[in-house]
Amino acid sequence: MSIKHLFLRSLLSVACLSGFCFSPGAFAAEKSAGTIGVSVLTFNNPFFKEIADSLTKEAALNGYQVIAVSGDFDVARQQNQVKDFIVRKVSAMVLCPCDSKAIGPAIREANRAGIPVFTADIASLDALAKVAAHVATDNLQGGRMAADAVVEALGGKGKVGILDHPEIESVILRTKGFEERLAELNAKPGVKVEIVAKLPGGGDKARSFKAAQDMLQAHADLNAIFAINDPSALGARAALEAAGKADQVKLVGFDGQPEGKAAIKAGKIYADPIQFPDRIGIETARAIQKYMNGEDVKAQILIPTALYRQADAVADPSVK
Repeated sequence: MSIKHLFLRSLLSVACLSGFCFSPGAFAAEKSAGTIGVSVLTFNNPFFKEIADSLTKEAALNGYQVIAVSGDFDVARQQNQVKDFIVRKVSAMVLCPCDSKAIGPAIREANRAGIPVFTADIASLDALAKVAAHVATDNLQGGRMAADAVVEALGGKGKVGILDHPEIESVILRTKGFEERLAELNAKPGVKVEIVAKLPGGGDKARSFKAAQDMLQAHADLNAIFAINDPSALGARAALEAAGKADQVKLVGFDGQPEGKAAIKAGKIYADPIQFPDRIGIETARAIQKYMNGEDVKAQILIPTALYRQADAVADPSVK
């Protein structure tokens, strides 16, 4: 036995004689609880970066390291990231699927490897893929709020187009909530807002710019656009300005990213049902910890949205 070990043993003996006993492990460095692999839709959208950052910070409180990567809207790339997580033998995975249906086989592969999978913001739509918990915005509620905002902005009458992204489960719910709520409002006296177009914008500023241009050309009398996220809304705004119709067409987005909130403050976007990506990340990390502790975890954890208008942006100190 080395002199160092003899010295440590003597210290422990003295401590115990004094009434303070420690295990030898107390002198060893605290071990990591494990690694969590995270693959988000894209890091180009600050919403997903905030999910990854808040999840990383919360998971660290319980000793977990996080490997965060971006699928970049490419489900094949994301499938390979899942394979890499399996090879690394991560303790858990968190996915924001690039395609809610096509991600299923990759999740099933993780299931076979015995690695629990959690989804954040975007759910899997593969019935055979097992997900321990899904943490997301209440997108159905948010879509309903967007319909309220459009009707409010139009004074109850007009024609609206939707910039959609139907490959993504969260957007499917937003659009469904919007359409359902609009039908309810149209049943009321004095309300008549008609959906005249629904085009895919991919949740991307450049693609939504082109889709909005096409929408404006096909419907010269368009009065409003519901864009399913802030990049889509900002792309639509650019198209409206290029067509000289920025004052004619009201715009409602979704998210509440800094750039979106700034556009609301400037009057370029009428309103957003805003999300709380930091809470999504935190609640996902907490769900993982509960699962690891053997506690019951809800299959779905939904976080409500809030409707954010220009007055909110003016009063918001974080908006420049």
